[in-house]
Amino acid sequence: MILAIETSCDESAVALFDPAKGLRAEWVHSQIAIHERHGGVVPDLAVREHLRTLEPLLARAREASGDFAEVDRIAITHGPGLAGCLAIGLASAKALAQALGKPLAGVNHLRGHVFSPFIGLHARQPAAFERELAGLLPHLALVVSGGNTLLATLDENRHISVLSTTRDDAAGEALDKGAKLLGLGYPGGPLVERLAAGGRPDAYDFPRGLGPKAELDFSFSGLKTALRYQLEKMPPAEIEERKADLCASYQQAVMDALARKTAAALSRGAYRSVGLSGGVANNRGLRTILGDLALRRGLPLLAAEPKHTGDNAGMIAFAAWADPQVIFQSLMAGGAALEIAPGLELA
Repeated sequence: MILAIETSCDESAVALFDPAKGLRAEWVHSQIAIHERHGGVVPDLAVREHLRTLEPLLARAREASGDFAEVDRIAITHGPGLAGCLAIGLASAKALAQALGKPLAGVNHLRGHVFSPFIGLHARQPAAFERELAGLLPHLALVVSGGNTLLATLDENRHISVLSTTRDDAAGEALDKGAKLLGLGYPGGPLVERLAAGGRPDAYDFPRGLGPKAELDFSFSGLKTALRYQLEKMPPAEIEERKADLCASYQQAVMDALARKTAAALSRGAYRSVGLSGGVANNRGLRTILGDLALRRGLPLLAAEPKHTGDNAGMIAFAAWADPQVIFQSLMAGGAALEIAPGLELA
């Protein structure tokens, strides 16, 4: 069984994964209530919370695994993320590996997102997972979060190749910044989505990012600027009255840009499935748009379960098993040399 720890940003998370049965248990402590009053994640506060909450989560994992008797490997997110937060998790993982005499592996947080849509597939048929996965590769992965927006290919050998990233803001960041301009709270994405449900997505014509369609890179800075200019032309009373329309139109521009780039990427390769993951993947509108796109292409859409869209240890534990790039080493054989990598890239 694999014990995984995730502390890359503002969630402390621990999970237990059994390759023969799936995820045995998952625990997560969210810090949203702490950071929302500041309008975003405050690194020092995040580190303090990890110090306070990680040990109790590990205690629950210890109880669930028979005093760690069932644990034979330990996986830790070592990047990308906030340096101080990553360091807390890595120190705990190394101490645990040392105490238990178990091998340790660093897992790329972004690769965890790429593999997260397959967790459900494994849970349904653990014994048939390898065969079922083979039928879904090559796979086009869209990872959409507050810090990253990218398209990548997962080939038949589970090798990941990055096709495109964002040239400026990530999609989740654009939603958060838009929410701030509109006077909403943090995190902004869910608040924009909630208000957008009562508005018209065609009320305002916001830009859809880079063109032409053949260009796969994302760009959302122009969208944020367009919203600011629109708000500057409107009196406060009108902004309040039209806030639902503004949210709906702004959100639709983000979703259309994501769908357009995904469609362009699909046209460039012979894919057998499409994946959607990352915190923004929890947006119902995006799931619908990507689902319709995949259906038109005759492909299955594998979307990460809501509990696996944000930062979580379940995807880290699963990727530690499913990703051939992950290498477990004893501390004496090299595990002790594992370091945090705040700027780690997907591939």
